Amino acid sequence: MTRGRRFPGHAMRNGAAALCAVVLYYSVPVGWMFELDAWPGRLVGVFLFVGGIAGLGWLVWRRIDNYLREPTAAGAQVDGLLLLVCIVGVVFALFYYRLQQLHPDQFAGLETRTDALYYTLVTLGTVGFGDVHAVGQTARIVTMVQIVFDLVVLGTLLTIITTSVTGRIQAATRAAHELSGDAPDTTR
Repeated sequence: MTRGRRFPGHAMRNGAAALCAVVLYYSVPVGWMFELDAWPGRLVGVFLFVGGIAGLGWLVWRRIDNYLREPTAAGAQVDGLLLLVCIVGVVFALFYYRLQQLHPDQFAGLETRTDALYYTLVTLGTVGFGDVHAVGQTARIVTMVQIVFDLVVLGTLLTIITTSVTGRIQAATRAAHELSGDAPDTTR
């Protein structure tokens, strides 16, 4: 398989992971009152929720299977890391949303699921616009946990990319030396 043909597969898998995570996020039955007359309208939400769970479960299973077959493949490692970010991002966003529902004094500017997802992504991106921010101690503690997670993920991503690029450069250098008949310089 050529390198150009693998990229669309990675993009499709990562896009599917993001789509399943968003579907799951917006369909999780948070704060529902379980009244019988409300269920017909919520049935679509339940199907979307189950579909999101099934999609993410299948993607996780595929990612683990790919990793076990090729543990050193940089693309598989990056895909696995992005899938983890999607899943953990949904968990943090749901936690922030539910925390704000139960304790409205924890955040300034967070009222909807979209606000919670936005806050999670802004924190992940280390942007911090300030329009939505943690005010209460619980919200600040959870935000700090997310920041530490985000830094570990970004550091891991940089390590994977750096290791992959370095390995390719070393392989290309070895191949060039073999073609020219020179012995590679191993004193450095």
